[in-house]
Amino acid sequence: MKKILLLPLVFASGIFALDLSATGGYDIRSSHLVHPSAYIPAMCYTKTVDRKGRKHNPCFACHIEPKAPNYAFGDEALQAAYDFPDPALKNPYSNLFRDFRPLIAKIDDATIKRYVSESNYFDSEGRIVLRKKLLHLPAQWDENGDGKWSGYLPDCYYHFDDHGIDHAPDGRATRWAAFAYTPFLGTFWPTNGSTDDVLIRLPASFARARRGGDYNETIYRLNLAVVESLIKRKDIAIDPVDERSLGVDLDRDGRLDVARKVTFDWAPLQGRMMSYVGEAKELLTRGKVHLAAGLYPEGTEFLHSVRYLGFDKNDSVILAPRMKELRYAKKVLWASYADLHNKGLADFREGDLDPESLEHFSGSMERGLGNHMGWVYQGFIEDRNGDLRPQSREETLNCMGCHSGIGATTDGTFAFPRKLDAASSWRRGWYHATQKDLHGIPEPRLCDGSYEYTRYLRFNRSGNEFRNNDEVTRRFFTPSGELNATMIRRLHRDVTLLLLPSTRRALRLDKAYKALVETQSFIQGRAAHGASLDNVVWREVNASQPTHLKIVHAPVCNPSHR
Repeated sequence: MKKILLLPLVFASGIFALDLSATGGYDIRSSHLVHPSAYIPAMCYTKTVDRKGRKHNPCFACHIEPKAPNYAFGDEALQAAYDFPDPALKNPYSNLFRDFRPLIAKIDDATIKRYVSESNYFDSEGRIVLRKKLLHLPAQWDENGDGKWSGYLPDCYYHFDDHGIDHAPDGRATRWAAFAYTPFLGTFWPTNGSTDDVLIRLPASFARARRGGDYNETIYRLNLAVVESLIKRKDIAIDPVDERSLGVDLDRDGRLDVARKVTFDWAPLQGRMMSYVGEAKELLTRGKVHLAAGLYPEGTEFLHSVRYLGFDKNDSVILAPRMKELRYAKKVLWASYADLHNKGLADFREGDLDPESLEHFSGSMERGLGNHMGWVYQGFIEDRNGDLRPQSREETLNCMGCHSGIGATTDGTFAFPRKLDAASSWRRGWYHATQKDLHGIPEPRLCDGSYEYTRYLRFNRSGNEFRNNDEVTRRFFTPSGELNATMIRRLHRDVTLLLLPSTRRALRLDKAYKALVETQSFIQGRAAHGASLDNVVWREVNASQPTHLKIVHAPVCNPSHR
């Protein structure tokens, strides 16, 4: 019999029972932080020198010299020392030291395959389960007791057209746009436990030719291309369009005619400007929306589903229907270069003046947490029954460190700058993982021409931060620990050689995460693993303890690439 934990819940009308069985007794409405340093990820406690004295540097993936308007001053120095405030010196992620193998052993292959193939986002009639629950808010999710959900209501139907635009069952475009991208380094590679997708949505005004007009997909796709150009700081190929109908010189050739690209040419101090199209252009002219290189316009949203490793009929690894998490972000305020510079400088000075202070992120479970850069982040995670539930404030806090002040991000984000190239990719890179996978995608290259994934393998000497991916080690390293040149050459041509695990490993990782879900102990760490990671993770570090690593610097790029 399932144990049900009931707590009294007091309303004006009386006392009701609060069922916390799905969260293992954890009241997700609580604003109390068990671990106030939860914004520091578990990966940051990795031991960088192994028992044989070999050095491993996964730190440079995130902690690198930033590029304006990212002003994470001195971030690359975190490669050299565990520069934690006092409350974070003791590793709060006790799950890293837990042996999950007994729980994993209870799950057979057929059971986990069936489990990950079942959607916990849609019901049997195609309705969004989580949305329905939030509209009829359970008491155990109602943080302020007002009977209403104050945060994001899931509204993506994962029904994408030939341009990656999502449509509701009634045919209406939701404006969620799917894009293909190369996963970020280490943890985000599917071989380390999860598949995922990311969608972007611009405000409704970016999809209208004029105020009060109907949805216009051409206008919307052009504005998505303008944003892509600003974020990547490069020219973006588009389908031919007559600029005279738009009143915007998209290709910056000095005349209004047929454009086949959005040219990146933004240097306002030299009088070189860019523009959105349609109603968004009018709003830009009136100062109601903003445009700048490296920044998204206010109102931009992202939706990120983190999923189990799924299997096709041939047992090859694919995006699973079942979600582990659903993450949401919205840019609610515009912060200029000056605003962001002042914020970065203040953070840098505060770190010098009071190195023991913890960062504070305002917000709540229902509304999400702000990152001090204009964005609000919110998340949903799997409960013990396999359904999605809101994250607690502390569970969301775990997301904030990576999205608020590290050198590797662009306006606090990871995926969109990594979108596949519009000139050479299928459907210009606008498609979902269910429409096409990453097979045949070449390894991403940095601005100096070096191969990004190879670079990570070389400096980290492993396929992830915790160095427990034996499969990648066997594939890409020789017995002496050197890179396997033959495999690296193959990786240059097809990233899936590295990204996708074998069926056997995928099953083991799915079982490990399912075992973690059963415990509902996400605030103690949510990395899926089997045996304890004691050999590769510190239980406690000293203040400013050295990592003994040499700092890996960002590539020096030609100015034309910037």
